[in-house]
Amino acid sequence: MTADPRKIQLLMALRNGGVRDRRVLEAIEKVPRELFVEDSFLDQAYADQALPIDCGQTISQPFIVGFMTDRLQVSDRHTVLEIGTGSGYQTTILSALCRRVCTIERYRTLARQAAERFKQLHLNNVTQIVADGTRGWPQLAPFERIIVTAAAKEVPKALLDQLAPGGILVIPIEERPGKQDLYRITRTPEGHAREHLLPVRFVPLVEGLAREG
Repeated sequence: MTADPRKIQLLMALRNGGVRDRRVLEAIEKVPRELFVEDSFLDQAYADQALPIDCGQTISQPFIVGFMTDRLQVSDRHTVLEIGTGSGYQTTILSALCRRVCTIERYRTLARQAAERFKQLHLNNVTQIVADGTRGWPQLAPFERIIVTAAAKEVPKALLDQLAPGGILVIPIEERPGKQDLYRITRTPEGHAREHLLPVRFVPLVEGLAREG
Protein backbone atom coordinates (compact mmCIF):
# COMPACT_ATOMS: atom_id res chain seq x y z
CA MET A 1 0.00 0.00 0.00
CA THR A 2 1.24 3.46 -0.90
CA ALA A 3 2.30 5.67 1.99
CA ASP A 4 0.79 8.79 0.37
CA PRO A 5 -2.30 9.61 2.48
CA ARG A 6 -4.00 11.27 -0.50
CA LYS A 7 -3.77 8.07 -2.51
CA ILE A 8 -4.89 5.95 0.44
CA GLN A 9 -7.99 8.09 0.86
CA LEU A 10 -8.69 8.01 -2.88
CA LEU A 11 -8.32 4.24 -3.12
CA MET A 12 -10.65 3.76 -0.16
CA ALA A 13 -13.24 6.00 -1.83
CA LEU A 14 -12.96 4.01 -5.06
CA ARG A 15 -13.42 0.71 -3.25
CA ASN A 16 -16.43 2.04 -1.37
CA GLY A 17 -17.88 3.27 -4.65
CA GLY A 18 -17.76 -0.16 -6.26
CA VAL A 19 -14.33 -0.37 -7.91
CA ARG A 20 -13.35 -3.87 -6.83
CA ASP A 21 -10.90 -5.18 -9.43
CA ARG A 22 -7.55 -5.39 -7.65
CA ARG A 23 -5.62 -4.82 -10.88
CA VAL A 24 -7.52 -1.59 -11.57
CA LEU A 25 -6.87 -0.30 -8.05
CA GLU A 26 -3.19 -1.17 -8.31
CA ALA A 27 -2.91 0.68 -11.63
CA ILE A 28 -4.55 3.77 -10.14
CA GLU A 29 -2.21 3.56 -7.17
CA LYS A 30 0.90 3.36 -9.34
CA VAL A 31 0.09 5.97 -12.01
CA PRO A 32 1.20 9.49 -10.97
CA ARG A 33 -1.96 11.54 -11.63
CA GLU A 34 -0.06 14.74 -10.91
CA LEU A 35 1.70 14.22 -14.24
CA PHE A 36 -1.60 14.67 -16.08
CA VAL A 37 -3.05 17.78 -14.44
CA GLU A 38 -2.25 21.44 -15.02
CA ASP A 39 0.32 23.01 -12.70
CA SER A 40 -2.30 25.25 -11.11
CA PHE A 41 -4.24 22.16 -9.98
CA LEU A 42 -1.38 20.04 -8.66
CA ASP A 43 -2.68 20.32 -5.10
CA GLN A 44 -5.90 18.66 -6.31
CA ALA A 45 -4.28 15.86 -8.28
CA TYR A 46 -5.66 13.18 -5.94
CA ALA A 47 -8.97 14.82 -5.16
CA ASP A 48 -11.86 12.74 -6.44
CA GLN A 49 -13.01 15.31 -8.97
CA ALA A 50 -12.65 16.20 -12.63
CA LEU A 51 -10.17 18.96 -13.48
CA PRO A 52 -9.82 21.22 -16.54
CA ILE A 53 -7.14 20.62 -19.16
CA ASP A 54 -6.34 22.35 -22.44
CA CYS A 55 -8.81 22.74 -25.32
CA GLY A 56 -11.79 23.08 -22.99
CA GLN A 57 -11.63 19.42 -22.00
CA THR A 58 -11.26 17.68 -18.63
CA ILE A 59 -9.34 14.91 -16.91
CA SER A 60 -12.06 12.68 -15.51
CA GLN A 61 -12.79 12.18 -11.84
CA PRO A 62 -10.66 9.26 -10.57
CA PHE A 63 -13.77 7.37 -9.47
CA ILE A 64 -15.18 7.52 -13.00
CA VAL A 65 -11.86 6.38 -14.46
CA GLY A 66 -11.73 3.49 -12.00
CA PHE A 67 -15.40 2.58 -12.37
CA MET A 68 -15.35 2.58 -16.18
CA THR A 69 -12.14 0.56 -16.24
CA ASP A 70 -13.52 -1.90 -13.69
CA ARG A 71 -16.71 -2.45 -15.71
CA LEU A 72 -14.72 -2.80 -18.92
CA GLN A 73 -13.30 -6.07 -17.52
CA VAL A 74 -9.91 -5.72 -19.20
CA SER A 75 -7.40 -8.57 -19.33
CA ASP A 76 -3.79 -8.68 -20.47
CA ARG A 77 -4.92 -10.43 -23.67
CA HIS A 78 -7.14 -7.58 -24.85
CA THR A 79 -6.64 -4.81 -27.35
CA VAL A 80 -8.57 -1.75 -26.17
CA LEU A 81 -9.81 1.12 -28.33
CA GLU A 82 -10.10 4.39 -26.42
CA ILE A 83 -12.09 7.28 -27.89
CA GLY A 84 -10.81 10.53 -26.38
CA THR A 85 -7.16 10.43 -25.29
CA GLY A 86 -7.46 13.71 -23.42
CA SER A 87 -4.64 14.08 -20.90
CA GLY A 88 -3.66 10.44 -21.38
CA TYR A 89 -4.49 9.45 -17.79
CA GLN A 90 -7.18 6.89 -18.67
CA THR A 91 -4.92 5.59 -21.45
CA THR A 92 -2.09 5.03 -18.98
CA ILE A 93 -4.34 3.15 -16.57
CA LEU A 94 -5.50 0.91 -19.42
CA SER A 95 -1.94 0.32 -20.63
CA ALA A 96 -1.12 -1.34 -17.31
CA LEU A 97 -3.98 -3.80 -17.74
CA CYS A 98 -4.17 -4.84 -21.40
CA ARG A 99 -2.01 -6.01 -24.27
CA ARG A 100 -2.41 -2.86 -26.34
CA VAL A 101 -4.26 0.47 -26.20
CA CYS A 102 -5.25 2.21 -29.43
CA THR A 103 -6.32 5.73 -28.56
CA ILE A 104 -7.90 8.47 -30.69
CA GLU A 105 -7.96 12.21 -29.97
CA ARG A 106 -9.49 14.99 -32.09
CA TYR A 107 -7.33 17.77 -30.58
CA ARG A 108 -3.73 17.82 -31.81
CA THR A 109 -2.56 19.74 -28.74
CA LEU A 110 -3.91 17.12 -26.35
CA ALA A 111 -2.55 14.25 -28.46
CA ARG A 112 0.91 15.84 -28.48
CA GLN A 113 0.87 16.44 -24.72
CA ALA A 114 -0.29 12.87 -24.08
CA ALA A 115 2.43 11.48 -26.32
CA GLU A 116 5.05 13.31 -24.27
CA ARG A 117 3.65 11.79 -21.08
CA PHE A 118 3.59 8.29 -22.59
CA LYS A 119 7.24 8.72 -23.54
CA GLN A 120 8.13 9.96 -20.06
CA LEU A 121 6.41 6.90 -18.54
CA HIS A 122 8.08 4.53 -21.04
CA LEU A 123 4.78 3.11 -22.26
CA ASN A 124 5.39 0.75 -25.18
CA ASN A 125 1.90 -0.63 -25.75
CA VAL A 126 0.07 2.59 -26.67
CA THR A 127 -0.70 3.50 -30.28
CA GLN A 128 -2.32 6.88 -30.91
CA ILE A 129 -3.70 8.97 -33.76
CA VAL A 130 -5.45 12.30 -34.25
CA ALA A 131 -8.74 11.43 -35.91
CA ASP A 132 -12.54 11.42 -35.67
CA GLY A 133 -13.27 9.08 -32.78
CA THR A 134 -16.85 8.45 -33.89
CA ARG A 135 -15.41 6.47 -36.81
CA GLY A 136 -13.26 4.27 -34.62
CA TRP A 137 -10.09 2.74 -36.05
CA PRO A 138 -11.22 0.23 -38.70
CA GLN A 139 -7.68 -0.62 -39.81
CA LEU A 140 -6.95 -2.13 -36.39
CA ALA A 141 -10.39 -3.62 -35.65
CA PRO A 142 -11.85 -5.71 -34.16
CA PHE A 143 -11.33 -4.68 -30.54
CA GLU A 144 -12.09 -6.83 -27.50
CA ARG A 145 -12.82 -3.68 -25.50
CA ILE A 146 -13.85 -0.12 -26.41
CA ILE A 147 -14.11 2.81 -23.99
CA VAL A 148 -15.52 6.23 -24.87
CA THR A 149 -14.67 9.18 -22.64
CA ALA A 150 -17.19 11.67 -24.06
CA ALA A 151 -20.98 11.58 -24.15
CA ALA A 152 -22.65 10.55 -27.40
CA LYS A 153 -26.24 11.21 -28.44
CA GLU A 154 -26.31 7.59 -29.55
CA VAL A 155 -23.76 4.82 -29.86
CA PRO A 156 -21.76 5.33 -33.09
CA LYS A 157 -22.46 2.44 -35.45
CA ALA A 158 -18.78 2.28 -36.40
CA LEU A 159 -17.86 1.42 -32.82
CA LEU A 160 -20.47 -1.32 -32.61
CA ASP A 161 -19.21 -2.74 -35.90
CA GLN A 162 -15.60 -2.75 -34.63
CA LEU A 163 -16.42 -4.57 -31.39
CA ALA A 164 -15.23 -8.17 -31.39
CA PRO A 165 -17.71 -11.00 -30.66
CA GLY A 166 -18.16 -11.10 -26.88
CA GLY A 167 -16.51 -7.70 -26.66
CA ILE A 168 -17.52 -4.92 -24.25
CA LEU A 169 -18.09 -1.23 -24.98
CA VAL A 170 -18.44 1.28 -22.13
CA ILE A 171 -19.88 4.62 -23.19
CA PRO A 172 -21.75 7.61 -21.74
CA ILE A 173 -24.94 8.46 -23.65
CA GLU A 174 -26.96 11.67 -23.46
CA GLU A 175 -30.38 10.38 -24.41
CA ARG A 176 -32.02 13.69 -23.63
CA PRO A 177 -30.56 17.16 -22.94
CA GLY A 178 -28.82 17.42 -19.59
CA LYS A 179 -29.16 13.72 -18.73
CA GLN A 180 -26.20 11.45 -19.33
CA ASP A 181 -25.94 7.81 -18.33
CA LEU A 182 -23.11 5.32 -18.53
CA TYR A 183 -23.84 2.06 -20.35
CA ARG A 184 -22.01 -1.22 -20.84
CA ILE A 185 -22.76 -2.83 -24.19
CA THR A 186 -21.77 -6.43 -24.89
CA ARG A 187 -21.70 -7.94 -28.36
CA THR A 188 -23.67 -11.19 -28.31
CA PRO A 189 -24.54 -13.73 -31.02
CA GLU A 190 -27.99 -12.12 -31.18
CA GLY A 191 -26.73 -8.54 -31.41
CA HIS A 192 -25.86 -6.17 -28.56
CA ALA A 193 -26.97 -6.33 -24.92
CA ARG A 194 -27.14 -2.98 -23.09
CA GLU A 195 -26.72 -2.51 -19.32
CA HIS A 196 -27.26 0.77 -17.48
CA LEU A 197 -24.47 1.54 -15.00
CA LEU A 198 -24.89 5.00 -13.45
CA PRO A 199 -25.58 8.70 -14.18
CA VAL A 200 -22.51 10.64 -15.31
CA ARG A 201 -21.38 13.97 -16.72
CA PHE A 202 -18.93 14.17 -19.63
CA VAL A 203 -17.95 16.62 -22.33
CA PRO A 204 -19.83 15.86 -25.60
CA LEU A 205 -18.56 13.44 -28.23
CA VAL A 206 -18.03 15.54 -31.36
CA GLU A 207 -17.57 14.31 -34.91
CA GLY A 208 -14.59 15.36 -37.01
CA LEU A 209 -11.22 16.87 -36.15
CA ALA A 210 -10.95 19.98 -34.04
CA ARG A 211 -10.32 23.10 -36.16
CA GLU A 212 -8.02 24.48 -33.52
CA GLY A 213 -6.02 22.83 -30.80
